[in-house]
Amino acid sequence: MQTMPGRLIVDVPLIDRRTDPVQSDAPWEDPAALAVDWLPGADEERMPMTVSTVDAEGFPGARTVLLSEFDGERFFFHTDAASQKAADLTANPKVSLTILWPGFTRQLVVQGTAEIAPPDEASRAYATRSPYLRQLAWLNTTENARLPRAEREQRWAAFAAQHPEPAQPDGWVGYGVTPHRMLFWVSHPGAPSRRVEYTRTSRGWTHRHLPG
Repeated sequence: MQTMPGRLIVDVPLIDRRTDPVQSDAPWEDPAALAVDWLPGADEERMPMTVSTVDAEGFPGARTVLLSEFDGERFFFHTDAASQKAADLTANPKVSLTILWPGFTRQLVVQGTAEIAPPDEASRAYATRSPYLRQLAWLNTTENARLPRAEREQRWAAFAAQHPEPAQPDGWVGYGVTPHRMLFWVSHPGAPSRRVEYTRTSRGWTHRHLPG
C-alpha cells in the first residue's frame, strides 16, 4: 500500500477465496493466529481501518484511520488526543474496528475495549508514518480546518519548509484495542458467503459460523 497526500493506493495480491481458512469447515481455533495470517507484516504498509465509537449522546461515530499494528493480542491505531474519537474513548472505551480488503474480498470486524498505548509504541508508530502524515499530526486542527483554502495551503507549505522532519507532537496518542469478539468474512464466488464469529469467554475463544 502506498500512502500519498489525500488518498491511499493499496496493492494487494489476489486472494484464493476458496482455500482461505474462513471457508474451511473446521475453522482455526485461535482468531489471533488467523488475524496475523490475514494482516500485513511488520515491514509492510498499514491497512485502512474504520474506527467506530459512541459519543456522549449515544450516537455512533465512524472514521477511517490506519491500523498501526497487531501484536497478537491488541489492535493499535493512533490519533490526535484532542480528536472527537479520543474524547469518545475517554468516556466509553468500547469500540468497533472494521478492516475491509480491496475488491471486497475480505473483512475483519473487531469489537473490544480500547486503552491508551504505551509511549514507546506510539513513538514507533509515528516514526513509520509518511512525511505527509507526520505533518498532518501537527496541522490537522479545528483552527486550520476553519481557514480559507488558500491560507491552509500557505500554512502547510510554510510548516513543511520549517520542519522537514517534524518531531512527534505532544498530542499524538495511541490506543490498543483488546478484542472480545472478532468476525472474519471472505467472499465466495461459488456459494453463499459466510462469517466465522469468535467470542472470548473465561475459558478462551469459542467460534461459530454466521451468514455472510
